Amino acid sequence: MNLFSPLTLGDLELPNRLVMAPLTRVRSGIEGVPGPLVVEHYRQRATLGLIVTEGTYPSHAGQGFPGQPGLVTPEQIEGWKNVADAVHSAGGRLVAQVMHAGRVTHEGTNGGREVVAPSAIAIEGETRTYDGKHPYPVPHALTADELAGVVADFVQASRNAIAAGLDGVEIHSANGYLLHEFLSTASNQRDDVYGGSPANRVRFVIEVVTAVAEAIGAGRVGIRVSPEHNIQDALETDPADVLATYGALVDGLAPLNLAYLSVLHKEPAGQLVRELRTRFGGPLLVNSGFGGITTREEAMAVIADDQADAVVVGRAVIANPDLVRRWLNDLPLNAPDPLTFYGAGAAGYTDYPALHH
Repeated sequence: MNLFSPLTLGDLELPNRLVMAPLTRVRSGIEGVPGPLVVEHYRQRATLGLIVTEGTYPSHAGQGFPGQPGLVTPEQIEGWKNVADAVHSAGGRLVAQVMHAGRVTHEGTNGGREVVAPSAIAIEGETRTYDGKHPYPVPHALTADELAGVVADFVQASRNAIAAGLDGVEIHSANGYLLHEFLSTASNQRDDVYGGSPANRVRFVIEVVTAVAEAIGAGRVGIRVSPEHNIQDALETDPADVLATYGALVDGLAPLNLAYLSVLHKEPAGQLVRELRTRFGGPLLVNSGFGGITTREEAMAVIADDQADAVVVGRAVIANPDLVRRWLNDLPLNAPDPLTFYGAGAAGYTDYPALHH
């Protein structure tokens, strides 16, 4: 078993264990429709074992960024169908990351809709909207009755992804967005069955994932988590609570037989991730985080040392559409340009060259 050996994730058959990370690139315009540029970007990277799309919103209220794609309107679904067709024609596999931004947005971004969260606690700082930067608003605390509607949005977006021809979905429960906000005591200060104890804080995430798995099949559903990542004010600084919370989460998910658990953590070989892997009982994908670029040596060691079943890679994939070939043969790499990570055009998106010899 090595980085370039095949892998089965639920219903998905991967030719190698390199997974493209979900990467926000904000190139889908104000309507959130993936166009020809987005199609080409994903098509170029089809040799990776699996592509996870950038976070796509399951409802207009859940949009977090200008230029983010959605899985809501017929036009958006058609746009994703074009992406899926292109990736499949190039031999690839593609899952949609379904992401509700929760309180990490603003009315100026999501079309004037109410910003929602587990509790009425704003994030410190400012967010980019279509009309400039604004402070994050105090969100509306979702009522228990309203949560059912959010579950329904995740389910419908997941059905839409399958209808568009994608191979599955990854439920985004990381990086401070809505589902992660329920897990963190800093953002979840509810006093009902969705707040307080670890068992209560994981309840809504389990409800969402269970409903999606029932709708499209558990073998097409993964989940991404980022314990102790501590960004966007979803703070998790008590190691005992982190283990109790994420342990309860994976215990609740394990019976579903999901396709995979994807963990973003600075210590993928550490005790926490090992414990979660054991308790989840299914395939583990690891991503060492935003701190630096994952190297070939690191990625190969993760698999060789059986730290995980696959490696999730971001920046190296941005700059090298043919990363599998380059890493397989230890060929030189393009360097990513952070100045073009976010923007509207082809620069830094579809113009990184593949090797031609």
